[in-house]
Amino acid sequence: MPIVTIQVTREGTSPGATSTTPEQKAALIAGVSQLLLEVMGKPLDSTFVVIEEVDLDSWGWKGVPVAELRRRSSQE
Repeated sequence: MPIVTIQVTREGTSPGATSTTPEQKAALIAGVSQLLLEVMGKPLDSTFVVIEEVDLDSWGWKGVPVAELRRRSSQE
């Protein structure tokens, strides 16, 4: 029974979006499930996909919160 967790930022995937749309989530779930079926022979009815949205202030890169990194890069 595979369990796949996908983490995405809550910002969404296009300018002004605040989250991943239900349609995008459905496509991710279908695509990952199909890939596990094709690659590993895992049946769709035994595959679980969890999508976690991460708030902007809950992640960072290079030791700095991502919002601060973006502020710095916009000043360059």
